[in-house]
Amino acid sequence: MAATLPEILLAPDIHPKVVADCYDLIEEEVSDKSGIAGTAVKLAYKTVTAFAPGHIRNMVETLLPELAEKLEPYWADFRASGSSEFGDYLVKRSDEVSEALLSVTDARAEASDRPTIVKAYRTVRGGAAKQVEAALPRVGDLVLKYAG
Repeated sequence: MAATLPEILLAPDIHPKVVADCYDLIEEEVSDKSGIAGTAVKLAYKTVTAFAPGHIRNMVETLLPELAEKLEPYWADFRASGSSEFGDYLVKRSDEVSEALLSVTDARAEASDRPTIVKAYRTVRGGAAKQVEAALPRVGDLVLKYAG
């Protein structure tokens, strides 16, 4: 039986590499943002990194297991479909996938005791689905790098 996406991405020898690549993906996505929405994302990101250095990387590490679980049904369906690009598969289901992934960060924000972080998150949450959707091709590539 094939390993699940969480089993693959969280394997002890792979997990640190996935965390590093996820952090790089976030940095690239933030850097690529432009316009009013992009400015809001960059400001929120800068706020978080200024008030809580290391928080983003820590959150990647902390949230990766839940995010991998949320991606698992899509990964299983993708594998069964015989498609070759997971990013394309995710983009075709972008509304559903982005909300599944954001449910993890929403729950984390609800449970947070860091008002500055929560405020920064709430500032960008309204447009977060579009931001996540834009990142799905890179997310798919990252997953394929380790699970493909």
